[in-house]
Amino acid sequence: MARTRRPFLKLLLAFAVAAALFLVYLDVRITATFTDKMWEIPAKVYARPLELFPGAMLSAEDLAFELEVLGYRKVSAARRPGEVARAGNRFELYTRGFDFPGEREPPRQVRLSVDDRRLQSLTGSGGAIDLMRLEPVQIGGIYPQHGEDRILVRLEDVPESLLATLLAVEDQRFHQHWGFSLTGILRAAISNLRSGQVVAGGSTITQQLVKNYYLTPERTIVRKVTELLMAVLLELHFSKEQILESYINEVYLGQEGPRAIHGFALAAMHYFDRPLEQLGLHQQALLVGMVKGPSLYNPLRNPDRARERRNLVLDIMVDQALVSAQQAEVAKGMSLDLNSRRGIRDTFPAFLDLVRRQLRQEYREEDLTTRGLSIFTSFDPLLQRQMEESSTAILKQLDASGELQTASVVTRFDSGEVAALVGGRQVRYAGFNRALDARRPAGSLLKPAVYLAALEQPRRYTLATPLADTPLQVPGPRGDVWEPRNFDRQAHGQVLLHRALSNSYNLATARLGLEIGIDSVVDMLRRLGVEGPIPEVPALTLGAGEYSPMDMAAMYQSIAAGGFRMPLRSIRDIVDADGKPLRRYPLEYDRTVSLQAVHLLHYALREVLREGTGRGAYAYLNDSFQAAGKTGTTNDGRDSWFAGFSGDLLAVTWIGRDDNGGTGLTGSTGALRVWAHFMANASQRSLAYRMPEDMQPQWIDSSTGYLTGEGCPDARLMPFVIGSEPRQRSNCTGRDRSNTIRDWFQSLFRGDN
Repeated sequence: MARTRRPFLKLLLAFAVAAALFLVYLDVRITATFTDKMWEIPAKVYARPLELFPGAMLSAEDLAFELEVLGYRKVSAARRPGEVARAGNRFELYTRGFDFPGEREPPRQVRLSVDDRRLQSLTGSGGAIDLMRLEPVQIGGIYPQHGEDRILVRLEDVPESLLATLLAVEDQRFHQHWGFSLTGILRAAISNLRSGQVVAGGSTITQQLVKNYYLTPERTIVRKVTELLMAVLLELHFSKEQILESYINEVYLGQEGPRAIHGFALAAMHYFDRPLEQLGLHQQALLVGMVKGPSLYNPLRNPDRARERRNLVLDIMVDQALVSAQQAEVAKGMSLDLNSRRGIRDTFPAFLDLVRRQLRQEYREEDLTTRGLSIFTSFDPLLQRQMEESSTAILKQLDASGELQTASVVTRFDSGEVAALVGGRQVRYAGFNRALDARRPAGSLLKPAVYLAALEQPRRYTLATPLADTPLQVPGPRGDVWEPRNFDRQAHGQVLLHRALSNSYNLATARLGLEIGIDSVVDMLRRLGVEGPIPEVPALTLGAGEYSPMDMAAMYQSIAAGGFRMPLRSIRDIVDADGKPLRRYPLEYDRTVSLQAVHLLHYALREVLREGTGRGAYAYLNDSFQAAGKTGTTNDGRDSWFAGFSGDLLAVTWIGRDDNGGTGLTGSTGALRVWAHFMANASQRSLAYRMPEDMQPQWIDSSTGYLTGEGCPDARLMPFVIGSEPRQRSNCTGRDRSNTIRDWFQSLFRGDN
């Protein structure tokens, strides 16, 4: 008998030791991390600050919008920080001030006058102000490590009615138990036995907090026992008030794309656009009801189910004597009262998605765990609003059924900063980000890479080089034949190079690409910033492959910047709680393409808008406004593209269907219209013409490509690398104005129109 008992005792002892060690492990885990998790705060993400100075291009409505998203309160006289008084085009505001990296902008009272889309005057108590910055708009808060967001609150700042309702619904014996409830466990066990599977948990608030902080959501016996033990340990080490406060800030209340909504304070702003302390009884009941199932009772997606759950919570409040039956009936009669204002928080998900991705690319992971980070970005709320309005307006005209989708990227091409981003037709939807992730053939948007690779050989190719736009057949490796055709199904014979690009002739482009070599085209795309897979096939010359709008923005960024490859970036600076900047991985800015070749390409891309496939842009643009760009259309009209730039902005727009079906659109009838509508309202500077060294303009016969004279038939002034001019000359000499040709050519494309 003794022999039988001894192994059992040893086994029991071993189990006891293992259990003790496991308890010690759980205890250490809780005591070492709970306080940190309790006050883990997100990094604040800021837009660019709006700079104010006399002469700044700014309309009264733009300024009013910026102040609105900053949360300035409209008053008759601005006497406190965060207040604004407006009388027509005159503004009086009391700024809040802000600690920028390395510099403090003090709060101050200022007066502004705006007229004719310009800031005319800017004065403060000390007289005229040369330059100042408004505080930047906070566009979100993110955890660089896991993408969540919270607004932390102290327990004393939470409405008593919400706390009482939460305990009445989720854990009536919260102040009496030691982390778990026997009655709740028994009730859950009975439900589980009846169903034959784990369908209920009987968790207390403490157990829910433990699960959210430390455990996975799986429903297993082991996980449940671990949860119970950790709940008891948590109650031993921390007060009820600390536990409840943590729960208020941690509880999961919804999801918007990659961003989780944690805590009642953030949920109040997300669903109602109101601080937690300002919620009405009906709104508090709705949030408490959502704890049971944030997706199931999401009022934005399931309003009827959410209303039913809210009313059930109100009934519980009556049963617990928290409100009267009359108060509950009034609350039940109210609407869900959801957020309808285009507010600050949770309204720019596509751009925040880009920030999250670039955090990992540009910064060390260990630095991103630092508390109290402030992320300063290049996001421009005014440009974002305009691109959203342009996208919405044009898509309504093109497709009332709502089947077409769109995506756009806007950059400041002198810096490579992304200023605005639209990820889909529902511009504030936080789901699939088409600007970054929709990969489609680019069509003729790739053609400039073919021509640029050719123009880097000025002794061989110029804007006046004749190209053969004639039928072409290219045998494939498997016996198939690639036989491209022009959009109009016509061959155009001999055409000058600049004309082949501006009219987007497929046959001439394909022949040119094959002449210089597909490897040269691939090399040029790499040098322009296209980083993903590039198919080395003849069809690449006409846009084969899959590219996102961000890929195309990177390519055209390099073109617009004169051949400098600038990595597109959304983050300007990151500082810690003490204002110390985080070190980032260095970004490389290199000239990768000949300046002269890019200059020649700019000429042809201007012609696209003036005379070629993009001439419809001037239905929106002022005739004196100079810009350059390229249309793109893929087979069967599946994708409509346009990429183009002015003197200050670059924008790429795509329109298509998620199912890759035909749209019935070309680049000029679809995406170009969004681009032009945006540029007409957003761009402040026409594209300037600056001829590089070693170049000069020449009069060219546009039908033959021969040198000719000013005033001769078909005479056209074109730039050439010195020494690359055509050898042949027409019979017409024209007027001799050689001394003024260059000056005239420069003034023709002056950028201050």
